[in-house]
Amino acid sequence: MAYWIAEPCVDVKDLACVEVCPVDCIHPTDGAGVPLIFIDPDECIDCGACEPECPVEAIFAEEDLPEEWNGYAEINTEFFKIDREDPAAVKTFLEKMLTAGNFEGEAADKVKKFIEEEL
Repeated sequence: MAYWIAEPCVDVKDLACVEVCPVDCIHPTDGAGVPLIFIDPDECIDCGACEPECPVEAIFAEEDLPEEWNGYAEINTEFFKIDREDPAAVKTFLEKMLTAGNFEGEAADKVKKFIEEEL
């Protein structure tokens, strides 16, 4: 099992979850350089400490992830396969996730705006 951060976090990036994580598996810890934060499934110990701390209810246990946000499991997993320090790699990753349809509606608009203004 893993925990995933989903659509409500896009463009919010409240870091309360980072502060309570006992294994520091939520990245980037400062929320910089990306339109949302991510949980590393290889580091997460499934303690659930982060879930109740999220003010926008964006964190879900794998089995509780709403179907319309299933793409966020892939987004969280794939994020940890790129060079997160390289803005070009982050931009390519976000564009790939947009093309795959993992970001939709207002979240897609926010991600596109982030790419245009920040990367």
